Amino acid sequence: MQYTDFARPENECSDYHCPYHGSLKVHGRRFEGIVVSAKNARTVSVAWTRLRRLKKYDRFIKEKTKVLAHNPDCVSAKINDKVVIYETRPISRWKRFVVVRKS
Repeated sequence: MQYTDFARPENECSDYHCPYHGSLKVHGRRFEGIVVSAKNARTVSVAWTRLRRLKKYDRFIKEKTKVLAHNPDCVSAKINDKVVIYETRPISRWKRFVVVRKS
C-alpha cells in the first residue's frame, strides 16, 4: 500500500482486490464522495459534485461525476456513506477505483 494516512480496518477479509488484505495497489488520484448505489456484489457507485466555470457567460455550473468503485468486505460501505476512493488498475470493465475508508 502506498498511502499511510489511513488506519487498517478492524475486520479482516479474504478479498483479492482489497488494498489492505489483498494484492491491489492504489495510485493516482484521491476522491471523496457519497455512495449512491450498493446493489451489486462488492461494487458501489460513488458520486460527487464539482463546479465548472463557463467562461462565455462568466458563471459556474454544478456537475456531477459518478464512478463505480470496488467495495472490499473489510470496508463494506453502504448507501449514503461518505467514502474516500483511490484510483487503481482496472478491476473490471468499468471499475477503476477502490473504496479505502468510510468517513
